Amino acid sequence: MSRPTPRKTNRPHSRSEPPIRLGVSSCLLGTEVRFDGGHKRDRFLTDQLADFVEWVPICPEVEVGMGTPRPAMRLVRDGEALRLLEVKSGHDHTRSMHAFTQRRVRELRRLDLDGYILKKDSPSCGMTRVKVYNPTGVARRDGVGLFAEALLRSYPNLPVEDEGRLNDPNLRENFIERVFAYERLRRCFRGRWTRGQVVAFHTAHKLQLMAHSTVAYRELGRLVARMKQLPRGEFRAEYESGFMEALRRPATRGKNANALQHAAGYLKKDLDSDSRTELVELLDAYRQGLVPLIVPVTLIAHHVRKHEIEYLQGQVFLEPHPKELMLRNHV
Repeated sequence: MSRPTPRKTNRPHSRSEPPIRLGVSSCLLGTEVRFDGGHKRDRFLTDQLADFVEWVPICPEVEVGMGTPRPAMRLVRDGEALRLLEVKSGHDHTRSMHAFTQRRVRELRRLDLDGYILKKDSPSCGMTRVKVYNPTGVARRDGVGLFAEALLRSYPNLPVEDEGRLNDPNLRENFIERVFAYERLRRCFRGRWTRGQVVAFHTAHKLQLMAHSTVAYRELGRLVARMKQLPRGEFRAEYESGFMEALRRPATRGKNANALQHAAGYLKKDLDSDSRTELVELLDAYRQGLVPLIVPVTLIAHHVRKHEIEYLQGQVFLEPHPKELMLRNHV
């Protein structure tokens, strides 16, 4: 599978551009690979996100050769280790699952994924609060599925979520934001990248980073400033890790409002008194939770286009992902 032709801009996707590539638990796309022969189709993924995504569907349990339908399985703690056992027979699939997982996770590197969506609660794919049983049959929700654990360990910067957490509008918007940001980030560093390209990337993401962590934004700025003093590989690794870690920190309503206020500062000289008042009142309404994020962002974007504010035209914060997904209508 070849990687789509890289895009040449920091702006988000349109339907005419090559899609984002996401790994996904196959059952979430409606494929009947569950242990009971069923599926867990997720409408957001198949009906909304699919227009912008090239899926890489994986079902570890099927790919390891367990078949469909198959006996139900669960994780059982054995000292410090976790074992993948059939519930009724106790048959142990741990060794075969580990062998498959190590091979499959390595293979994912050449597929150049932009993110991954896992099936919640699965003993292979669950990323958080998976049931783990002790030898007497008592369960605690403190586990991670065997495949998910290897994926998270091998690709620490990769945006990963489970479909259950994506029902939360804030977590959904954050995940999709990180996915598109990760694609842009790696596109920036693809090929023989230059200092100028990195500076332009960092500048374009100023407001976005500020909405997540002003501390991280300043730290990354200092890192960019001493780029020439560091080996290229070391700089890239440190910047990528810091950038994605910053975006993992939730963008709260207050932080978003501060970023919007910062953007509004670039408009002051171009707006008449009534327009300034309208913008101030709308920012205050958003800060109080009276309107969703899309409302002040749309107004600012309107003024940016009308008055051709070049600096803000390049700010990814104003459109970090396709507006057709309507994610900012709910946060």
